[in-house]
Amino acid sequence: MPQELLIQVAPEVAANTRLLKEHVAKMIRTSPADIQHLSIVKRSIDARQKSIKINLKLTVYFKGEAIAERSIELPNYPDVSQQQEVIVIGAGPAGLFAALQLIELGLKPIVIERGKDVRGRRRDLKAINVDHLVNEDSNYCFGEGGAGTYSDGKLYTRSKKRGDIDRILELLVAFGASPDILVDAHPHIGTNKLPQIIQDIREKIIECGGKVLFETRMTDILIKNNEVQGVVTQKGETIAANKVILATGHSARDIFELLHHKGIEIEAKPFALGVRAEHSQELIDQIQYKCDYRGEFLPPSPYSIVKQVNGRGMYSFCMCPGGVIAPCATSPGEVVTNGWSPSKRDQPTANSGIVVELRLEDFKPFEKFGSLAGMEFQKAIEQKAWTLAGETQKVPAQRMVDFTQSKVSAAIPKTSYVPGTTSVELGQVFPGFLTQTLREGFLEFGKTMRGYLTNEAILHAPESRTSSPVRIPRNTETLEHVQIKGLYPCGEGAGYAGGIVSAAIDGEKCALKIKERLG
Repeated sequence: MPQELLIQVAPEVAANTRLLKEHVAKMIRTSPADIQHLSIVKRSIDARQKSIKINLKLTVYFKGEAIAERSIELPNYPDVSQQQEVIVIGAGPAGLFAALQLIELGLKPIVIERGKDVRGRRRDLKAINVDHLVNEDSNYCFGEGGAGTYSDGKLYTRSKKRGDIDRILELLVAFGASPDILVDAHPHIGTNKLPQIIQDIREKIIECGGKVLFETRMTDILIKNNEVQGVVTQKGETIAANKVILATGHSARDIFELLHHKGIEIEAKPFALGVRAEHSQELIDQIQYKCDYRGEFLPPSPYSIVKQVNGRGMYSFCMCPGGVIAPCATSPGEVVTNGWSPSKRDQPTANSGIVVELRLEDFKPFEKFGSLAGMEFQKAIEQKAWTLAGETQKVPAQRMVDFTQSKVSAAIPKTSYVPGTTSVELGQVFPGFLTQTLREGFLEFGKTMRGYLTNEAILHAPESRTSSPVRIPRNTETLEHVQIKGLYPCGEGAGYAGGIVSAAIDGEKCALKIKERLG
């Protein structure tokens, strides 16, 4: 019968089927000719020692045994064109997977997206990169697929208690993602491949009778007797439904303001904020792999680092090996950074958000804004960066060692951030406590990762959209808003997810609760 093995092998063995089969045969004391097939179940890299190993979980099939291939197929989605309608606000991971789940349950999703489809978004991304023009409805955060479409497609999540991660990954594979995401410890799709997958999901929703409305921004939620009645769009149109999934993402400030002004309960939520650091990928490989040259059998190395500095957590966030830094402002008059990698992670630089955890008391200077205090704190830093950058999308930047020494960098080399950089002492961007924590933290990072603290590394500020500054409270059982029946706060924007997979899981959960409520 098939045999399961946990093994460690050299990278060149893991990459070569013949060598891997010979290694396994030697381990289990059989002939390579007796092994019909090796199926890789899980794969990860162990770079803790100088001799790097690949951890593999394998299923070994011997001659004559039936190979149990993992069957990846889309569910048998029904035609829901005549079924009860559910409004889904936002076409990010939470909204799209909520829509797919609604269809699977026999309900008709009406997906309302303020931005453009994936192809239309590209023109607006070019405008912000080249002309420094920000379209408030179509940018790196808003549009089909949400922030995830053009921010890397990293699928790693710690949210294992929140739902079925494998189901989300299998759906992505069924829609065109590489099957490698089912076995890699830190799965990744790549910004170059995500748009087609997102487009195929949209086409499936429409094929099954659902609707997807682009360039349609919700401007009001209709409520009567604390129950949802529908929504109003910027065109003045009313779309009626008594179930609304609110999956607008962590940057939909106008939605937070709408809820606040309508007296719908929301809460200020702590988040993290800092800079995006860029090193050469070659340097990160040397540090992580402890070698002069990575070689062809190892992928560009990521890194993950966490420190306690002045009683606060400071950590790497959304690390992008072989990637680039992107301008992610959602309104004119602000500068925001994020990072992404193509599927091959083959760019010459590596970047990561390096952020510090914030607390509710940090927002005290903005307490007059009530539950929007964290959002206003975030906004003030982004607007300060815009001013310091000469009121352009150029990003305030500083060499890493110079930053730790409060020294303006004489010259900033060209980085992957296309709009360009402006040399700024980054202490001007942040409040004093945050600046001091970052300075001390980078010194600590340099002790853990020898070579990380270098003046060849460039800091870009700010990295400010790590998560939503607001939580929209909901009933833990029904997932409805604690105050408004039929309103389902969902995903990152509502404070219940932190990435593509956890947002998708939350979208599915909201759809399931709606079906349960409808009986």
